[in-house]
Amino acid sequence: MVWIPGGTFRMGSDRHYPEEAPAHAVRVDGFWIDTHTVTNEEFRRFVDATGYVTLAERPPNAADYPGAKPEMLVPASVVFQKPPRRVSLGDHYNWWGYVAGANWRNPEGPASSLRKKAKHPVVQVGYEDAAAYATWAGKELPTEAEWEFAARGGLDGADYIWGDEFTPGGRMMANTWQGEFPWQNLATDGYEGTAPVGSFPPNGYGLYDMAGNVWEWTTDWFQDHGRLPKSCCVPENPRGALREASFDPAMPDLRIPRRVIKGGSFLCAPNYCRRYRPAARMAQPVDTATCHVGFRCIVRPTS
Repeated sequence: MVWIPGGTFRMGSDRHYPEEAPAHAVRVDGFWIDTHTVTNEEFRRFVDATGYVTLAERPPNAADYPGAKPEMLVPASVVFQKPPRRVSLGDHYNWWGYVAGANWRNPEGPASSLRKKAKHPVVQVGYEDAAAYATWAGKELPTEAEWEFAARGGLDGADYIWGDEFTPGGRMMANTWQGEFPWQNLATDGYEGTAPVGSFPPNGYGLYDMAGNVWEWTTDWFQDHGRLPKSCCVPENPRGALREASFDPAMPDLRIPRRVIKGGSFLCAPNYCRRYRPAARMAQPVDTATCHVGFRCIVRPTS
């Protein structure tokens, strides 16, 4: 872990996606943060020590999903499935599948494994799984403000964690998608899926993969920045929205709360999801684990 000194910074962005705006001043206290996301070997030690069973390894509760087909109520998770040709970007089911038997041990489904991936970030972990690991490790998950402050590495207001140019000097700085998403991955950065942690340069605070590779859970309930209460003063250590405000308004019959995830992933591409930036944010349902979401932990001083 490394120490992140507290400070005030410009959170969010007015130049990209609407849920990031408006950019606003925020202050956070200092904290310790993992230099990289939790890896498969680290998560395995937790499971071996506790016998923990992750969200994706348990069958869903039918009462939470009225009308669901019985064959869907099995241990499963969400997996990226690259289509063989150009498809409409208006339907994410063109590349996402709900795969029975997909979990942290088998991130792409039963035929996959963690062979040669001990140092890769653990994926297919839901929010409760990440929180359980953090508790076991004597740590916590970061708030969105803490995560973004750390990700910026002292470059307040820059588009990327390394500056304002995506590929300075032609160098790939993060594990993202090159080519036309979702069917053409040129893998210019050397990776088509996840990369071992620390494969790309660290930010100004010495943190690896704060952009790309995998999205990361935070504790904040999701809400557009523009809907948060206005204040005359700079907010200190904000904790996000209320749980009730995080439900997806497009799905009124499915009351699944959503947390903020940060950082983008190996699936973020210029033609679809330019979210490999510190200001970028997405709403992730707490009941959903995927092949491109992981986490890292923090420790706050006790006094």
